[in-house]
Amino acid sequence: MQNHLLLKALKGEPVKRPPVWMMRQAGRYLPSYMELRRKYDFFTRVQTPQLACEITLQPVDQIGVDAAILFSDILVVPQAMGLDVQLIEHKGPYLPKTIQSHSDISRLESDEAADKLQYVYDAIRLIKKELNGKVPLIGFAGAPFTILCYMVEGKGSKNFERARQFCVSKPLEAHSLLSKITDVTIQYLIRQVKAGADVIQVFDSWSGLLSPSDFSKFARPYLIQIANELSAHAPVILFPKGSWYALEDLAVNSKASALGVDWCISPLTARTLTAGRVTLQGNFDPAHLHLSPEDITQEVHDMIRQFGPQRYIVNLGHGITPDVPVQNAKAFVEAVKSFKS
Repeated sequence: MQNHLLLKALKGEPVKRPPVWMMRQAGRYLPSYMELRRKYDFFTRVQTPQLACEITLQPVDQIGVDAAILFSDILVVPQAMGLDVQLIEHKGPYLPKTIQSHSDISRLESDEAADKLQYVYDAIRLIKKELNGKVPLIGFAGAPFTILCYMVEGKGSKNFERARQFCVSKPLEAHSLLSKITDVTIQYLIRQVKAGADVIQVFDSWSGLLSPSDFSKFARPYLIQIANELSAHAPVILFPKGSWYALEDLAVNSKASALGVDWCISPLTARTLTAGRVTLQGNFDPAHLHLSPEDITQEVHDMIRQFGPQRYIVNLGHGITPDVPVQNAKAFVEAVKSFKS
């Protein structure tokens, strides 16, 4: 592989500069992506390996990131488990039938769910062929708690009140559902690695809605189970967004190679909590990509100095937003490449 930076950082090996990529880097801020969006609906783009490959490669070729991340969606897992998942334009995901009872859970597919995601594995093989060793490929899945949120709520939400109520009022059902999601997710991610993914990231996008106590019940065990089982196959990055209180525990008790952090925690605090046990990834606020390229460069350099360039992956604290100018995304990446210790 021509660019080993990400893999070296995940192993804790010395690097001349930290690697850089951006969550949601293959997406709506790129004009080339918008062209494909106008031609094909979302799940056609996801389920067609040639389109998923083209979209995955766009930021590698146009922005110069140090890693590609598979173009897909976390909700392909509930789809494979038998739920109808729709994407409503300008509104987001919609699941007409939600999970509310033990009987709903028992009807979910688990044993053969990962088999239904062959189009993902086909896309990975195609992407790896086209990358030809240029940069590593990151595969991913949603964490069980985050997937539960959509399966119970039936749509996006600011606080997923219904999903959280389900967890605390029906804990037996919640753990049954979380276990089922976890089993499918592990099989899905192992198959991603077998198809060619070099690294796996697990997105717990909504775990920050949980109290530390509820996180320990409904998120932690499943994140650790996934990280520990996948670590024998590939490096794992866990990103429990907003759950800064879990960093020390996950650094000690999971086999994750890296932990993602958002912009609501300082680099010093994140380093102190994890005590150098794992690589850290993050935590640039996507809103700051609207600064001038010069200011972006200054802030990125400051961020790297605060984290330290070793055992660190430069990234955003969440996904890049659609309104970020392409030249500013490039400035973010070029700032990392120009960093001098």
